[in-house]
Amino acid sequence: MGICSMFAACSSSTGSLPAESVRLNQLGYYPAQEKVAVTDSGKIERFTVVDAATGKEVLKGKPKSSAVSEWSGKTRTTLDFSEITAPGKYILQVNGASVPFEIKDRVLASLADAALKAFYYQRTGMPIEEQYAGKWNRPAGHPDDRVMVHPNAASPTRPAGTIISSPKGWYDAGDYNKYIVNSAYSIGLMQSVYQLFPDYFATQSVNIPESNNSTPDLLDEMHYNLDWMFTMQDPADGGVYHKLTTPSFEGFIKPTDCKQQRYVVRKSVTAALDYAAAMAQASRLFAPYEKDYPGFAKRALATAEKAYLWAKKNPDAYYNQDKLSKEFQPAVSTGAYGDNNADDEFFWAATELYLSTGKAAYREDAVKKAPATFHTPGWGNVSALGVFAWLQPGKELDADDRAFATSLKEKLLAYSDAAIADADASSFHSPYGNKAKDFFWGCIAEGCADQGISLLYAYLATGNSAYLTNAYRNSDYMLGRNATGFCYVTGFGTHSPMHPHHRLAASDGIEEPIPGFLVGGPNPGRQDGAVYSSDYPDEAYSDTQGSYASNEVAINWNAALVGLVSALDALSGQK
Repeated sequence: MGICSMFAACSSSTGSLPAESVRLNQLGYYPAQEKVAVTDSGKIERFTVVDAATGKEVLKGKPKSSAVSEWSGKTRTTLDFSEITAPGKYILQVNGASVPFEIKDRVLASLADAALKAFYYQRTGMPIEEQYAGKWNRPAGHPDDRVMVHPNAASPTRPAGTIISSPKGWYDAGDYNKYIVNSAYSIGLMQSVYQLFPDYFATQSVNIPESNNSTPDLLDEMHYNLDWMFTMQDPADGGVYHKLTTPSFEGFIKPTDCKQQRYVVRKSVTAALDYAAAMAQASRLFAPYEKDYPGFAKRALATAEKAYLWAKKNPDAYYNQDKLSKEFQPAVSTGAYGDNNADDEFFWAATELYLSTGKAAYREDAVKKAPATFHTPGWGNVSALGVFAWLQPGKELDADDRAFATSLKEKLLAYSDAAIADADASSFHSPYGNKAKDFFWGCIAEGCADQGISLLYAYLATGNSAYLTNAYRNSDYMLGRNATGFCYVTGFGTHSPMHPHHRLAASDGIEEPIPGFLVGGPNPGRQDGAVYSSDYPDEAYSDTQGSYASNEVAINWNAALVGLVSALDALSGQK
């Protein structure tokens, strides 16, 4: 299943520093990568690194720096052993603690594979077979061939109660619903990174049903959800239903045990634009794979233009779930993905449509809606995906387009320079995690991983290795060098989540969670009422099933995981 196995951390019974107080990347390091560990102690004079096989000392060093957390007052000390570049297994020894780590090529490859494979486990409407899923196999759930048009989505050609078929797609998160906004954003982020490293993805095989065709597995997986998205567009007017959902969340039961009626709900401007953007982007990427997906690229672009036209005619059609639930029954209380500003969606959609068609009207809209400052990508602000599209390497642009792309690059670099400015002196030696505002619902993806992806674009646009180094630092934070000591991906590292808020994993009768899922991470908002071990922002995490505010999984978060670790693996030979 691509799960990384590491020998367990140990500590000396005579030492004053327990091994769990030494935080490092639990998967390991590339030979050329910076290698840093952090301890919860400022009283360290020296450390050593020994070869795990021979016990021979290979490095003796002194701490690099110390920093004090502004909210917890804890002193963290940085230990740098980057000069070790030979692949192998090692032990870091500090103040009596002994902690193993590994150096090897392709150290993130198995994680990149598992992160993408996670989307296969999220597929609806088809059996998840043992030959692809091992012990996490399950029968098909939610065929969605009899979905009802909700009263709030009624139209002249599709009155309330109309039955439509809307199969395929991915379960959105820990729940069993399917949401256009988040699906399209997730696809857009992964397809953006795909365009950076097409050769990398061309050789990747993650053992899904389509792995033996001529299309890269990442695009195969995208297609399974894009094919569902087609069914969410009303053929009469081009509008796109916001989501396919039950009125309320199902319990922690198997998909085959779910009995609630499923509905498509009100069309929204954000759903239409995200749909248009992802489809227009996909139309370019799937064009070479007509053999496997005949007619798909042409259909994707045609429906994208139709959705964009609907959005232009309905610019204020925001999805307001609370208001709609007061007016229409049954009331809907599942994930809202509400958004009252569509400028970023217009920018992304117009950009992708311009790059796919060359039509001046789309360019004019993109320029008009361009962001004033760079914002890291997230479903609620997708403008970065538009920026990334303008900055794709190898794209031939005329003088005016180059000037516009340069202005967007300058905004990205201004953000990136500010992000990395204090990383060297920070508690965890990373650009992420140094401010209380860095911790929120889904922060390990939307704050940490998505920042890392943004820094990678800055690196590719400039060649400045500082951006690449700091992207690796964010991956180190995500994979164990952090305040909780968790590697935040299920099935990986020496200390990872065992009880994610994930209905598929909770109902399958298997002790281990499905591997390859990134959980949300520390969230001082603690909206779920679960028991948290700490009030500190970077420690407000609970590895419990009920903690949807810190321990849920979601496709947009896994999209960030796919993007960051795949790119870092692809770039691993560079410094």
